[in-house]
This record gives sequence, structure tokens and C-alpha cells, in this order.
Amino acid sequence: MSDTQERERIQKLIARAGLASRREAERWIEQGRVKVNGKIASLGDKAALHLDRIEVHGRPLAGAECKCYVMLNKPMGYVTTAHDPQGRPTVFDLVDKIPERLFSIGRLDLNTEGLLLLTNDGELAHTLLHPSYAIPKTYRVKISGDPDPKTCTALERGVELEDGITAPAQVARIRKSKRNTWFDLSITEGRNRQVRRMCESLGCSVSMLKRIRFGTLELDGLPVGQYRHLSPMELQALQRMR
Repeated sequence: MSDTQERERIQKLIARAGLASRREAERWIEQGRVKVNGKIASLGDKAALHLDRIEVHGRPLAGAECKCYVMLNKPMGYVTTAHDPQGRPTVFDLVDKIPERLFSIGRLDLNTEGLLLLTNDGELAHTLLHPSYAIPKTYRVKISGDPDPKTCTALERGVELEDGITAPAQVARIRKSKRNTWFDLSITEGRNRQVRRMCESLGCSVSMLKRIRFGTLELDGLPVGQYRHLSPMELQALQRMR
């Protein structure tokens, strides 16, 4: 095999090394934060760890870490970033005993709790986030009042938002009280604050939002603020969704 054939796209190497997802690595390249053999890299450039010197944020890119896959039950009040300029707690404060450098597969906003996947496997993250795979994510939603059937039908067909109409969703009513209604909403997209925006666009006030499923994974009885490593069977099931 020639040197040319051995080289791979730089974002793939960065993802494999566990520094970021492939998508995030592409952003770093576009921002000029990656160099290959002393020159600023461009999207589409290829390299090989054993042939080229790759620098990310001024540091040499090392070989791949051991792969780590963690499910966290994110509490409210935590941001899904490594560093927060406002000094708010981050989800990575909850997994600081794990030696590997993790990043989140997608995000949950400050006031959303529930299932969040953390890993250093950029290839798997790229797959689970790519729109073409349409990985389902299910949220337990609590709203004020009792929505009429037209609201559920609108959610299922797609809701017009400022960034376009949403893909069809699945709605399952769970229970209701005098003041509130709970239902599960399953979506296959990952837009910013999508579930809240979908509900609010239909006049529904969301008072609680919790992700309970991601692909084949279920939150089950994992306590709030706690995490656990995925089992081999859980990981295999996720990988089969590619």
C-alpha cells in the first residue's frame, strides 16, 4: 500500500484519537486550529499519524485512546460544554474521575435533564448525530393544561419553526392531572432546543423536559447526576444502527 493510500482525512484522525467528534474536528480545521507538517490544514487534506506531524491547538496529535462509552443522567442546571464562561457547572464535572477525555454526543440545554451519551469515539458520535441515520431520541414532556388532539397531530406531522418544518414525530400520551399532561415525544432530528420550540409554537408551556431514550438505550433507573459505562451488548446495539 502506498503512502497516499495510507493517509486519511484529518478530521477522521482527530476523532479517532478521542479529541472531538468528526464534525467538531471539521470546525477546528476551518478555524485554522489544525496544522499538518507545520502548515495550516484545510478540509479535505489527508495525513497519517506515522508519516506526518499533526498539531491540534498547538499540540501534537497522539495515538487513539482506549474507547470509553458513558451514559449520564444529566441534572437540570448543568451545561453540556467543557467550559462555561459564566461559571455554571458542566456535565464533565460529573465524570471528572474518568481518565479519558470525553465529549458529548449531542447536547441537552440547561433546563433539560436525562440521558446524555459521553464518549471519545468520534466515529460513533458522527454516525449517531448524522441526519441520514435518523437516530430516534425520546423525551418525557410535561406541559400545563390538556392539549387537544390537533396539537398531537401537528407534532406528529411536523411543526413549522423559524429554521424550517420539523420531521414527523411520534407522540404517546402518558398521563394527566387537573393541571398538567405528560407525554413522550420521539424525534429523529437534533436542532437546538427543538422539543421546547415545537411545543411552544403550538401554545404549550413546557414545565419539565427529560430525555429518556437515545437510539437503543434507555435511561431506566440511573439516578440523577450519576453515570455508568455502557455494556458490550448496549454498545453493539448502537453500532448496529449505522
